[in-house]
Amino acid sequence: MVNVKVEDFGSMTDPMTKQPKTVKVITLTNDHQMTVQVLTLGVNIASVRIPDKAGKLDELSLSFDTLQGYIDTQPAYIGATMGRVANRVANGRFKLNGQEIQVTKNFKDKYQLHGGFVGFDSVIWDVVETLANGVVLRHVSPDGHEGYPGVVTCNITCTLNDNNEYRMQIEATTDKTTCVNVTNHAYFNLAGHNSGKEGLGQHLVQINADEIVDTDLDQIPTGKFVKVENTVYDLRNPAKMSERLPLFAQLPIKGYDNCYCVKLDGDKTTRIARVEHPESGRWLEMYSNQPGVQFYTSNNLPDVENGAAAMSGKGGAKYVKHGAFCLETQKYPDSMNHENFPSIFLNPGEKYYHDVIYKFGN
Repeated sequence: MVNVKVEDFGSMTDPMTKQPKTVKVITLTNDHQMTVQVLTLGVNIASVRIPDKAGKLDELSLSFDTLQGYIDTQPAYIGATMGRVANRVANGRFKLNGQEIQVTKNFKDKYQLHGGFVGFDSVIWDVVETLANGVVLRHVSPDGHEGYPGVVTCNITCTLNDNNEYRMQIEATTDKTTCVNVTNHAYFNLAGHNSGKEGLGQHLVQINADEIVDTDLDQIPTGKFVKVENTVYDLRNPAKMSERLPLFAQLPIKGYDNCYCVKLDGDKTTRIARVEHPESGRWLEMYSNQPGVQFYTSNNLPDVENGAAAMSGKGGAKYVKHGAFCLETQKYPDSMNHENFPSIFLNPGEKYYHDVIYKFGN
């Protein structure tokens, strides 16, 4: 049985209306001492707690005690849901029905990242239904927002069950042809959110993919794919992060930040990845119906080894470079500019459907 509780978390200026609005926190608890908290700000995964094999509870999700913590660290997208279009859009441009569409360029005026200046992560979603085991959250993105055509209505159903599965079912419709590619940017550390680089190093990561999307140094796709065999990117068998991450020292990007082309069973929701932390006994399996997953090892969090101050997290935790991982299920980055990538165009009368399950165990 799952308990659902909806409470006030804080108040902020709604970036869409410029008026004050209350942010809610939804707490889902099951019969196995697993708790998930979701904020209406950005459908943010603000807490995941499960016991380790000895029964000790810990926070596994990088997160903050207050609303201001999320606002102050927005460029790191900690825990947040991204849209309309997650990841990168080259030059902030694409062609739609022969017409060039210019969207906002929020990353150094070079390209669009994670939906623009005010993406799905930065808006306050409405609780439109409370379920026996979760909630349905909704955001209506107006025509022209961040440069995208069409009014997009997005519903996200967030649920927990007694199999320790937290599920997000993301649906979207539009009144004009547009682009939709949504993901969530939760940062996890199964050793505990405050265990840092040492904790992440103990993780074993396995992703069911033979290829990754090839990118340039700005992480913009070239349109090609790279076989992972005989490379540092090969995660087809479990790989220990303390052995893999040092291999990136001589590479331009200092860690994993790659879109893996995962193997799906048709359009079914398929197990695509497994992460284990043997010391605690905790593990996470990811299931999705999306063809890609961006695996990211927090390369851009503060580099304390080179003098940067750690990011201050929940309960005084210190968040640092290589101190957490993200598995962001999605279609490939910049798909609208590559005909050989899975399409992210959405037409009136069609429904975007993205299913992702985070299954935890100990």
